[in-house]
Amino acid sequence: MSKEEFKQRWARKSLNETLSAVEERVGKLDGSIEDVKEALDRVEDLIDNWNEKSRDYVKMSLDSIMDKVNELFNSHKDKLTKRKDALEAMMMALKEETMATTRALSTRIEELEVELSLFCGDKVYIRCG
Repeated sequence: MSKEEFKQRWARKSLNETLSAVEERVGKLDGSIEDVKEALDRVEDLIDNWNEKSRDYVKMSLDSIMDKVNELFNSHKDKLTKRKDALEAMMMALKEETMATTRALSTRIEELEVELSLFCGDKVYIRCG
């Protein structure tokens, strides 16, 4: 075997070993890529699950807040309705009282006019007229 043949064999052996080592590493990388894909799928599933739970929590919180706001609104509405009803009742009572007082005053004025006309006669109308 010549020196040249030895170098070629050595180069082929070395090339074959290198090729074999590269193929082994590619195989490991393929396995690693699959592992990364699986891990990524798990992370995506966790994120989707977290998004769903977060959405549910936010909706539940907003529903609870809305219930409290509605309760507060209804409470104030009920109080204001009671006050309105009380004011309406007072206004009706005052109106009735005012009408009764006006009738009583009108009657008293008529009585006083009659007395004044009997007492003074036509003189009152001349002075007033």
